[in-house]
Amino acid sequence: MGYLLEAISLFLNLLFLVTVGATKAEQFHNYTSESNYRRELANGCNWFRGKWVYDSSNPLYTSSSCPFIDPEFDCQKYHRPDTQYLKYRWQPSSCDLPRFNGLVFLEKWRGKKIMFVGDSLSFNQWQSLSCMIHAAVPNSKYSLIRKGPLASLTFEDYGVKLMLYRTPYLVDMVREKRGVVLKWVNRNVDPSKTEVFFQGASPTHYEGKDWNEPSESCKGQSQPFFGPRYPAGIPLASIVINKVLSRIKKPVFLLDITTLSQYRKDAHPSYYGKHNGLDCSHWCLPGLPDTWNELLYAALS
Repeated sequence: MGYLLEAISLFLNLLFLVTVGATKAEQFHNYTSESNYRRELANGCNWFRGKWVYDSSNPLYTSSSCPFIDPEFDCQKYHRPDTQYLKYRWQPSSCDLPRFNGLVFLEKWRGKKIMFVGDSLSFNQWQSLSCMIHAAVPNSKYSLIRKGPLASLTFEDYGVKLMLYRTPYLVDMVREKRGVVLKWVNRNVDPSKTEVFFQGASPTHYEGKDWNEPSESCKGQSQPFFGPRYPAGIPLASIVINKVLSRIKKPVFLLDITTLSQYRKDAHPSYYGKHNGLDCSHWCLPGLPDTWNELLYAALS
């Protein structure tokens, strides 16, 4: 495992995105002493506490205009009958998220590399960011290479490379007991060259009891959960992830997408994708992962 991580690090010079499998995040937090809350608070605003609001200007792209969407996430292509789920925007309680601008992103991070590491949900988010950027520069030349678990999308005119290392085991901080990830970050990450983001796991919606509808699942859901507090609450695994990250000496940052994602029981593919059975764990594209990337964009701004 350490060898794999070390090999991957050779690709990096900007941002190391680590998706934390099977854990839930409660804060976006710098776990070093230099700052208690880096970018989480914008003029006293917590980006991760808020509500979903209807926005007719969404989505930022369409599935038909993005060449990167995998069939299992392409709900419109597979005849999902409703479109309202595409129109919701995350609204923090006391501020606004900056609107994602793909051209600004490309210019700011010209010549840099971004890597996502994780399972199929990392793949979901990687495709989302690829589509969001492509929508801003639809005529820009790009190259896409896939080889085994590695995928690389390069926007040639800007030298920005979005990379994915797909693995279900590399970053499992709940089951991993020896602190391998912790030790690797402490020993190998150079904060002047690499930023490390851990992302809280996205929830599933197979059991309606989580939102007080015991007989339901994500099937047929067309609206988010609008209550002030998600009935299932914050999972105990958040304690584990906060404890682990508190032991990392280098600056690492936790994107808390868990609670805002819990509200989106309507945003899964359900039966509308190229997959067998009911899918209440992944997300339609366009869809919720676009918001995750808007939060990442805000954190990097």
